[in-house]
Amino acid sequence: MAFTIAVAGKGGSGKTTLATLTILHLIRQNKGPVLAVDADPNSNLNVGLGMEFEQTIADLREEVLTKEIPSGMSKTDFFDYRLHQCLVEGDKVDLLVMGRPEGPGCYCAVNNLLRQYLSRISKQYKYVVMDNEAGMEHLSRRTTDGVDVLLITSDPTLVSIRSAARIQEIALQIKLRIKEIHLVINRISESKDISSLISGSILDRLSLLENIPEDPLVLEASEKEKDLLSLPEESPSFQAVGRLMRRLKL
Repeated sequence: MAFTIAVAGKGGSGKTTLATLTILHLIRQNKGPVLAVDADPNSNLNVGLGMEFEQTIADLREEVLTKEIPSGMSKTDFFDYRLHQCLVEGDKVDLLVMGRPEGPGCYCAVNNLLRQYLSRISKQYKYVVMDNEAGMEHLSRRTTDGVDVLLITSDPTLVSIRSAARIQEIALQIKLRIKEIHLVINRISESKDISSLISGSILDRLSLLENIPEDPLVLEASEKEKDLLSLPEESPSFQAVGRLMRRLKL
């Protein structure tokens, strides 16, 4: 079974960048193949990976609910076939895009098929890296198996750190199967003192794993909508993610 790393955080906290750099670290350490799962309705993970997608899992889910299954095929076989068509294959990393949240209607049967498919396909990979929205919709609906590590991102503000703590509380309240939960603070400038922000009760509940500094190379790539796969080894953020992964013994 693949080792699963989930990344969550409020919008603008740098979670997609962290997910992308985590994948980049695994690729450069020859720890692939990696399955990247974009579980954020905004669907930006493909940009950082330099990959294009045509259809999301949400599109397929609606198709299965509203269209006739071809004769001679079971719903399970049809869903598996179409799911595989949604998989974007790359060099050492493949991508699945989940898409928008569910609409009205019953999705229990379709979500069960999705969970079975993801459970089977994940066995083909050493790592699964999931980019999640703050509410962790797909995790809460149990469309995936358990998570080994959940990384909750925050920018260096008290409001954002409190939001990260709230995400952890949500994960515990809905009883997600997560082995480890850590906080990662993004975009810290050299002059920023965050000691007062992370002191006290917040870190009694949520352990700080790593601080990731501001990185002009990442900012430039983001502004130009370039992928991050060619980010140089000396990139400050890439080096910070390397430290993070070593702390996780990955």
